[in-house]
Amino acid sequence: MADADLLADRRRLRRKLSFWRIATFVIVIAGLIGVGVLARRGFESGSPHVARIAMKGFIAGDDATLKLIERVRDNDSVKAVLVHIESPGGTTSGAEAIHEALTKLKAKKPVVAVVDGMAASGGYIAAIASDRIVARETALVGSIGVLFQYPNVAGLLETVGVKMESVKSSPLKASPNGFEPTPPEARAALESLIADSFAWFKRLVQSGRSMSDAELAAVSDGRVFTGRQAVSLKLVDELGGEDKAIDWLKAQNRIEGTLPVRDWRPRREGTGLTLWSAAGAAADAFGLPQVGDAIRRAAQADAGARLDGLLAVWHPPLEK
Repeated sequence: MADADLLADRRRLRRKLSFWRIATFVIVIAGLIGVGVLARRGFESGSPHVARIAMKGFIAGDDATLKLIERVRDNDSVKAVLVHIESPGGTTSGAEAIHEALTKLKAKKPVVAVVDGMAASGGYIAAIASDRIVARETALVGSIGVLFQYPNVAGLLETVGVKMESVKSSPLKASPNGFEPTPPEARAALESLIADSFAWFKRLVQSGRSMSDAELAAVSDGRVFTGRQAVSLKLVDELGGEDKAIDWLKAQNRIEGTLPVRDWRPRREGTGLTLWSAAGAAADAFGLPQVGDAIRRAAQADAGARLDGLLAVWHPPLEK
């Protein structure tokens, strides 16, 4: 009888222990989520400041960057914006999306682009959406042009004795395809696309930089220019870095002299994995390995990025 009572007591104690483990685990996770939410809200609705946004690498107009610009635009604590650009360009559609988002931002807050090393092609499209462009003396700026590249392996296939057959609804369908010489009609169609996008690019530059036709013609042959050259060509307003941008904002009475500069970063779906990892570790620590395994299995990786459309990107030519 005593053994039965002891066994029952142990079972009750084990159930109570499991209950408190689960309850404590839930409280800890809820606390982590609450702290994260409050910290984010506290940062984005805090004291007045200048926001710093970084545009680095290939510009694709991804949702995370566009939403970041929108958040900065709609936040009353942000009094001005510094857009640091370090980019050789990207897709024309992606650069267009970034340009439109920054133009809307500029309508509500002063925006200064700071070219740290390169703002070429699509990177320069982003820069000209600002109120002012500041660049380092040795930065590379410009590359006003549009590019469409595709490999042609027709000669290689002929060498190895392989021929690609296709049935098309029309001669220009899926042309060029890289498996046969490009017909004149397909090349003419591509040249028309390039010309239309190039004209769009030049209109942005001429309007954004208040250039005459002659001034635009001098900078729109696809070359890049140093920051020093770009000032005299009206591609850039001033030489320097972030300090020059801040000085201009102060001189224009756009900000107070004591405002701090704070980094704003995109919210990406993959950052949620950190919280999932913390939750899984907490479950293990509270003696709930099955729960931890389930949480870890629920975490998923971010989807890969797409690179579609024409390119507005600069790269140095390769020697043959």
